[in-house]
Parts: sequence; structure tokens; C-alpha cells
Amino acid sequence: MLEFCTQGFKGHAVKYSPFFDSRIAVASAANFGLVGNGRLYILGLTPEGIVAEKWFDTQDALYDLSWSESHENQCVVACGDGSVKLFDISLNEFPVQSWQEHKREVFAVHWNLVAKDTFCSSSWDGTIKILRIYDLRTPASVSNHLTTSISLQASPQGLAVPPSEALTHDWNKYRPSLIAAAGVDQLIRTFDIRSPAQGPVTVLSGHGYAIRKIAWSPHLSDVLLSASYDMTCRVWTDGSTLGVADNHGSGQQGRELGIMGRHTEFAIGVDWCLFGAEGWSASVGWDERLLVWDVRAVIGQ
Repeated sequence: MLEFCTQGFKGHAVKYSPFFDSRIAVASAANFGLVGNGRLYILGLTPEGIVAEKWFDTQDALYDLSWSESHENQCVVACGDGSVKLFDISLNEFPVQSWQEHKREVFAVHWNLVAKDTFCSSSWDGTIKILRIYDLRTPASVSNHLTTSISLQASPQGLAVPPSEALTHDWNKYRPSLIAAAGVDQLIRTFDIRSPAQGPVTVLSGHGYAIRKIAWSPHLSDVLLSASYDMTCRVWTDGSTLGVADNHGSGQQGRELGIMGRHTEFAIGVDWCLFGAEGWSASVGWDERLLVWDVRAVIGQ
């Protein structure tokens, strides 16, 4: 297991580069993200361990990040001041673009894997913004980059929507109709969007506190990772490769495969490496540590 200390900054998100197996980015914040600066770390995996290739300081906390799918040196970050910033790691100090489209903290960003000039952001202001990178010489205005704004408060057919306590979700990499979601009730649920009325396909339990992040494996269709406020990261199978129904005769019997308990504070972010052996992953937490570890080493523990 490799380790890097983000001294003075609590890790909120970690992402492997989609272009290089030895490059990892971490979005972090001082003072638990409540007040103060943020820092984007660009880290390299070397034979001597994890080294900081570069970092960028921001005036407010960073809560999430996403690498560009079309440019190996660019990534966007979600900021506590309501902005989304684009950094080019071949340059120094400042972002190459900043969009101020949200009215409150931006908590998540994600780059489109198909339309690779497009990414989305979601915020505590209750909206999702979909932006497109055209020419960075044009002003960062709605007319130039924002393509869609979606309200999360909209009610279908005039019906009231109860507050949701989901904190994270992720699409399965192999089954395009399958999505997993988790949150404060400590459970991971998978859903087939082709049959939304049937309820969850699988329910996975084991965490002792809220689940902050989940990520499906890019290598195995049934495996996913989770990071929780109980300070653990856990490996799961949704049971789809086992072909066994649960005790009630409906759904699949998923189960926990292993636990990584090396974090000493809330585990907040987790991600898989796209390259090489199928088990390498990274996690960050409020203990100011990035851990790079092999999932296969914890299966069965």
C-alpha cells in the first residue's frame, strides 16, 4: 500500500487519469471544507513512492474533480464558491477557465465519456449545469458554454418529491441499464432503469455510517467499491455472476468481499485505476491521506 499526506487539507475526491496509469488527482479542502482554501493535487506514482508533481491552490474548498476525456493535461474541479474551474497541469498557478453558473456550493462534476467536449456539474442550489468546451478564448458566459440547466426540484406531474438522502451514485461500466446508489441509510442499492417500479435489484449492507462514495469496477461487471464515514472502504459483488436469488426469492444476493480499514477519519473518495491489473484503487479521507491499494489484497478479510 502506498500513501501520500495532504497535510493541512482534507481529501474530498480522488481520480485516476484516464490517460496515464501513474497519475492521480486529489481535490481537497482546509478545515473540513467548511471555510478556507482548497487545493488540487497532481500526484505521480513512482518507484520511490507517491510524489507531488504539482498543486493548485484555490480561494474556496474543492469538493470534486473530473479529468478531461479529450485532453490529458486538463481537469475540472467543483468549488465551494459556486464556480467550476478548468486547470491545465502543464501551466502554473491559475485555472485556464472559470465558470460561475451556480448560486451555491458545487459538490460534483463529471466529464462526458461519449461527447468528450462536455461535462456536467451539480450544486446545492438544486441545479445541474451541462457545459461544453468550445474555444477557451471566448468568455465564460452562458451563451458561450452553458448548454443545459436542469432543476433538481422539479416534480413529475405536479407530485411532491420527498427530500432525498442519496449521497452518491454510479453507472455500471458493462450493463448500461444498471445504476447503484447509496447514502445516509448505510445501504448500497442497485436499480435497473428498464424496470424502475420493481425497486432495487440488490441491497448491500455492512457499513456502520453513511456511504459517501461508490464506484463500479472498470474490469469486473459485478464488483464495486464504497467509501464511508465509518472510516472503511469496502469491496462488494452485486451477485449478478452468482445467479442466486436472495432469501425472499426476488433480486440478487450480493455480498461484501472485503474491507480496507486503514483510514483513521471519514473515508470520502474512492476510484479505480483503468490500467494494468484489475484490482488497483485509490482512496482519500479526512485523515489527510491518499492511499493506493490493491483490492485483491483485502478480499476475504
